[in-house]
Amino acid sequence: MVFVNALTITQTSGAGIACACCNLCQSFTHVTDYREMARIEPNHQQSRYMNTVNENSEAFIKARQAHLVKALKPHLPEHALLWEPEDTIPYECDGLAAYRQMPLAVALPETEAQAVEVIKVCRDLQVPIVPRGAGTGLSGGAMPISQGLVLSLAKLKKIIHVDPIARTAVVQPGVRNLAISEAVAKHGLYYAPDPSSQIACSIGGNVSENSGGVHCLKYGLTLHNILKVRGILMTGEVVEFGSLAPDAPGLDLISILVGSEGMLAVITEVVVKLVPKPQLAQVIMASFDDVEKGGNAVAAIIAAGIIPAGLEMMDQAATRAVEEFVHAGYDMNAAAILLCESDGTPEEVAEEIERMTAVLKNSGAIRLQVSQSEAERLKFWSGRKNAFPAAGRISADYYCMDGTIPRQHIATLLKRIQVMEQKYQLRCMNVFHAGDGNMHPLIMFNGSDKAEWHRAEAFGSDILRTCVELGGTITGEHGVGIEKINEMCVQFSDSERELFWKVKAAFDPDKLLNPDKAIPTLNRCAEYGRMRVTGGVLPHPELERF
Repeated sequence: MVFVNALTITQTSGAGIACACCNLCQSFTHVTDYREMARIEPNHQQSRYMNTVNENSEAFIKARQAHLVKALKPHLPEHALLWEPEDTIPYECDGLAAYRQMPLAVALPETEAQAVEVIKVCRDLQVPIVPRGAGTGLSGGAMPISQGLVLSLAKLKKIIHVDPIARTAVVQPGVRNLAISEAVAKHGLYYAPDPSSQIACSIGGNVSENSGGVHCLKYGLTLHNILKVRGILMTGEVVEFGSLAPDAPGLDLISILVGSEGMLAVITEVVVKLVPKPQLAQVIMASFDDVEKGGNAVAAIIAAGIIPAGLEMMDQAATRAVEEFVHAGYDMNAAAILLCESDGTPEEVAEEIERMTAVLKNSGAIRLQVSQSEAERLKFWSGRKNAFPAAGRISADYYCMDGTIPRQHIATLLKRIQVMEQKYQLRCMNVFHAGDGNMHPLIMFNGSDKAEWHRAEAFGSDILRTCVELGGTITGEHGVGIEKINEMCVQFSDSERELFWKVKAAFDPDKLLNPDKAIPTLNRCAEYGRMRVTGGVLPHPELERF
């Protein structure tokens, strides 16, 4: 969850630094919890962090910053390089705003060539780089490194080419998700993946996180909707992954790049697939008096051989919150609501709506309502799309979780969460991409109360561990980032995590691209207390346990 990689800094030759979490240090010293350094007080925490390097920490930071800025200035326009605190503070966090860190500087290249030069400078100076899209991610994947550079791709925002015959579009990483659909609407096409943040999130960030959305059950995640990605390695080399052809020769490296959270390459161009806009789309809104019935209805729809365009679930807490916010006509007394969408030709939609209606009735639905117009369909969806801001209206802060479970365990997880609410004395509202078991519990808390924030952290971690226990995973579409770094130790074995590190090393041997994210070190898993004991023997007993 939000337990971030702990950093131990040592000064190396030249101007570089190394961190224990990236395995660049020669030895481990006492590890300070990075959560405490990344909390809301960045200046204080940064000072505390740098005191592990030398006594004159402020001077060290300033000198390192000056060195980096001087090296970058020849390669960027003046307005494209930021280093003053008032300019860089907007980049101190992404959508996971509870954890913040000021970078040394922020670079905003306007061309691929400029981005290449920035990366080469950072390589030569051994400065870590955190690639950043629109900053809407919810796992802390774009949180800066205190001794690193934020490389924002926001100014690379051109739709380079649209081919309505091949149904493809070539776009730069800063293009907004929704902007693609808006640009190709005149051709009767659209881009299918639709995260709730699609009005703001960028396609580069979507590729880095393998984003989904409410229509991912039928149309797939980002991986299934792109053909080719162009990116820059930490060496400065520009490479291409994938192919415009149906089957590219060689290794399927695009599957490694998508979802890698900026740890392997900096994305500069994406070729996306486009799909025809359906002639008709309708939504069934089904109410259930029991969450277990709603969960079983999801499994029953899939078991009937129906693949809806969208299949979303909300519990009563979520329903009541969003209804007060958007007035979508939701059943306020329902224990759970399902939104089931069908799209295609009018004949296909009519048949599928009839089949889904029968399944929902047999599953115990107490109320069914079918949208009768496009406006009403969008109204039904508006509630689900606005679940997050609705939570913000009723709580000082909320923590949006992300995990997946097998569809048959949806009700089990919801009941477990109800017990956790009592355990941690915090409210939680739940929304699901029910069709693929991707759930988003929203834990509500008061961020000004440190004890309550720690309970929210523990609550979220408990949910993720339960997902793994039920045969699921710790993330569905938000990524790992810094948020779920500890739970990676629960999900994966030592040997699996070692393979992750080997893949990382193949692309970025110096571990300069978005370090301290996604992959926990052996030391971290020992610290977290999730080391496996086999035959009474504790692996790596030389590692200190905290």
